Amino acid sequence: MSVKRIVISGGPGTGKTALIQTLEQRGFHCFHEIIREMTLEARKNETGREQLINPLAFVKDPLEFNKRILEGRIEQFHHAKKLQHPFVFYDRGIPDIIAYMEYFNQPYGRLFLQPCQELKYHLAILLPPWKAIYRQDDQRLESFEEACAIHEHLRASYQKCGYNTIDLPLGPVESRADQLLKLIANANE
Repeated sequence: MSVKRIVISGGPGTGKTALIQTLEQRGFHCFHEIIREMTLEARKNETGREQLINPLAFVKDPLEFNKRILEGRIEQFHHAKKLQHPFVFYDRGIPDIIAYMEYFNQPYGRLFLQPCQELKYHLAILLPPWKAIYRQDDQRLESFEEACAIHEHLRASYQKCGYNTIDLPLGPVESRADQLLKLIANANE
């Protein structure tokens, strides 16, 4: 059985994690966002500097940090081959890395572009910015306006990598999960 990979992306605070948790509760296999844990780890080494929205501002080697994210997402991508599920979901995908690198004006080359273009998800779902649910926290440091700008970089990065992204409308998480599963069913027909 060939597993279908569905990536769920979008700017910070758009409901991705809640949607992933709902899908898991319904019995689907989901890969979680890896950067939150890495950001928390990096911030432990911070020495009293003011909080910045860019986690790369408090890591010793930003390029190495991005490589670790890339490696983690590639590992998640390949891990799906071992699963006996018709499809799996990802909280963020490989092209998210180049979107954030572009947002923070960081150069990147083939090391980052090649996996974005070669390791393809079957569907790329974007959750649009949603001011009513947006909350900053210890790991989500961006303002709502910054989250909107990141969202546009994400859309552009997925399109650069050959995806036709699908926007999932705003609404209660259960409704969004239903809409997503209907999209998948229609895509498989």
